[in-house]
Amino acid sequence: MIVVIDYNVGNVKSVCNALRHIGCQVTLSRKRETIEDSTGIVLPGVAAFGYAINQLGELAKLIKKLTLDGKPLLGICVGYQMLFDQSSEYGRHDGLGLISGSVIPIPINPQLCVPHMGWNQVKLPDDMDLFTGLGKEKTFYFAHSFYADVTDLQAKTAFTDYGFAMPAAVQKANIYGVQFHPEKSSITGLKVLKNFVEICLRNE
Repeated sequence: MIVVIDYNVGNVKSVCNALRHIGCQVTLSRKRETIEDSTGIVLPGVAAFGYAINQLGELAKLIKKLTLDGKPLLGICVGYQMLFDQSSEYGRHDGLGLISGSVIPIPINPQLCVPHMGWNQVKLPDDMDLFTGLGKEKTFYFAHSFYADVTDLQAKTAFTDYGFAMPAAVQKANIYGVQFHPEKSSITGLKVLKNFVEICLRNE
């Protein structure tokens, strides 16, 4: 059973619906026992970083402990950003600190819009488990104004071109994160979610 963390931030129901669509047993919950008993955790989010981390509250410690103990974790959008050390969105806010790096504003570029909204191609490294079976490059749906500057030497990173090589996904051991929305990215996004579910099943 996959648990999607229920913390009143954005796209939790659409993520649950996408997981159910691919045949996954999924529960939306913030109960400690349910999260502990899960095969994997999904941390979604559509909100400002500070609001999201405050809404997560004491669950942050539980998620961090379970992840460091080996339970697979997938962060999506702001949930992905919270995997990192800190964010500068509307002040400084500490993240989960599972992956080294900071969440900072997308640089202003007169030829590109901020926020980064819509479809963009992501180059997919061969050695990132979330992208198994997807080839070298695929298009995903993005909606964000800040991005994660990944500095963790143990992390694998996939990039999208937005006037610079912008990190779009990350993997560090059992920790996975995507800046884009797989639940809004059609068949390709569903394949990413399916790959995460298969990772969780192998980890049982």
